[in-house]
Amino acid sequence: MALFKRTKKQEQAACCCGCGSSCSSSAQQEKECGCSKPGDVLQIKVLGSGCKNCHALFENTKAAVAEQSLSADVLYVTDMAEIAAYGVMRMPALVIEDTVVSMGKVLQPEEVTSLLLRFIKNGVQS
Repeated sequence: MALFKRTKKQEQAACCCGCGSSCSSSAQQEKECGCSKPGDVLQIKVLGSGCKNCHALFENTKAAVAEQSLSADVLYVTDMAEIAAYGVMRMPALVIEDTVVSMGKVLQPEEVTSLLLRFIKNGVQS
């Protein structure tokens, strides 16, 4: 029985820059790859069920990213299988680069900014 409809992943030839596509190493060296290296854009996810608190955290996170002029993708995730994969038991939750940094609390934009700056300062994003 497949829990959460997970199936075995097929191995793919990894891209030379780590993006997961099948571009060649010469294309990456010539900057013709068309993909970005990991770390170019900060991946931020707000995990929630769709309640008003989850939407509030999503809006506060977007405001914090805009205030700091960060290059980031802010996503709102409602898929319970994906949320469970992060081990989150209380929502809303904030995930930065696949690391859960907050759960069960609606953070204000200033608090999100503090977490983002601390995350970047620790060298996770260059």
